[in-house]
Amino acid sequence: MPKIAIHLLTCFLLLVFSGCTSKKDRYRKGRLVVTYWEKWTGFEGQAMQDVVDAFNASQDRIWVEKITTSRLDRKLLASIAGGTPPDVAGLWSYHTAPYASKNAIFPLSDRMQQAGLTREHYKPIYWELCQWQGVHYALPTTPATSALYWNKRLFREAGLDPDHPPKTIMELDDFADKLTKYDEDGNIVQAGFLPGIPGAWMWAWGYWFGGRLMSDAETISIDSSENIKAAEWVASYSRKYRVDAIERFRTSLYQGAERVFSSPQDPFLAGKVAMQVQGVWGYNFIEKFAPGMEWGAAPFPSADAGLQNVAMAECDILILPRGSPHPDEAWEFMKFVNSQEAMEMLCLGHRKFSSLAETSDEFWERNPNPYIKVFSDLAASPNVFAFPTTPIRTEFYREIDAAMDTIMNLTRSPAEAFRHVKYRMQKRLDYEVRRMKTRGTWHPERSVSPRLCASAFYILDIFQRRDAETQSIRDEMELERTL
Repeated sequence: MPKIAIHLLTCFLLLVFSGCTSKKDRYRKGRLVVTYWEKWTGFEGQAMQDVVDAFNASQDRIWVEKITTSRLDRKLLASIAGGTPPDVAGLWSYHTAPYASKNAIFPLSDRMQQAGLTREHYKPIYWELCQWQGVHYALPTTPATSALYWNKRLFREAGLDPDHPPKTIMELDDFADKLTKYDEDGNIVQAGFLPGIPGAWMWAWGYWFGGRLMSDAETISIDSSENIKAAEWVASYSRKYRVDAIERFRTSLYQGAERVFSSPQDPFLAGKVAMQVQGVWGYNFIEKFAPGMEWGAAPFPSADAGLQNVAMAECDILILPRGSPHPDEAWEFMKFVNSQEAMEMLCLGHRKFSSLAETSDEFWERNPNPYIKVFSDLAASPNVFAFPTTPIRTEFYREIDAAMDTIMNLTRSPAEAFRHVKYRMQKRLDYEVRRMKTRGTWHPERSVSPRLCASAFYILDIFQRRDAETQSIRDEMELERTL
């Protein structure tokens, strides 16, 4: 057995046997204590604490104790493997499939049916994001979608109508030219728009051109003509504004910092970039770091006039970990959070919209985000999408990022870069599908939405791989066979 497999097996067994001791129930004033791990801090954490307090006040049997936990995804998997998980935990929607496929969380479909929580209770995309192969394993909490943000002051200074965002990709390109400024040496000092800023969703551009990363659960389609056209559009910015000039501009913005996102140095918040794609949370950053900014938000324009209201979606979730000491009591809390009153309390505290289908008039009146309905409407769009759930999600995501770097640096053509990604990732996917079919755990026919291409992640999160080298993959497969 390879050394790395032996090492990981040892770690796994230590975790398992370290968790074999019994854990006594705790009570607070005669009420059973339910432990809830959550990732949020600051005002987001306080918003959920307010919901927890409301639940605790609503009944006299259960006391939910919220514990803020950093690096929650890793610690949660370790606790599950060790037999010492919390009763309930908050994760992100992209964790649903990997946790469910590894039997690390309890299915919820039966509980939801008994509670009357049906598809009609939710916006469709968030119903789907909580499923794995047709079975629910999570409940949504705060949702998000993406949109185009633009700086109205910079529009006005460039002679553009500050209340008229671009409606097409061609118009976006034209606006970007008019909004870009140079110094006397030809250096960019203000960018109208650059596809690589903020750069968090480089995998997504093809969707605004009618593309998809996967055509079905077993087929990588990144090399489609739509995706190549989108990447050529990305590369056109590098040709137009020059790779070296863009890099100098980025360097001047970041000034050696590894992360300027959600900080005063963020290029959009600093007034150095006039337009960008950002999530609904962008309002919070503006209020904190650029409170006087004149800004707007609208659907990001598509290449095809017939393709409207395209947006990325994701959400936070609540799950019942495998081995939860008090799953029934934890479920009572989860149900409470998914009531309209509690959900609106939470989402209003986060300054987001609700993941539920119904929203009260009071919620809209009290929400301070002036464009909150733009993001909510995008969540209901038939063209909303998420990264496809696939056995090779981690490698696929990284491969696309690496390919997009070569495309933006003009060292590879989009067609060549995407052919390379398709070749590598299709081989990996084929291997995972064969493995799961052999075990009888491959059920793509249960998937509920082609926009998610639901299949299965295979991610060993506890020992997260830095890279996707072949030997590392083989070692992990050997470990799984041994276990």
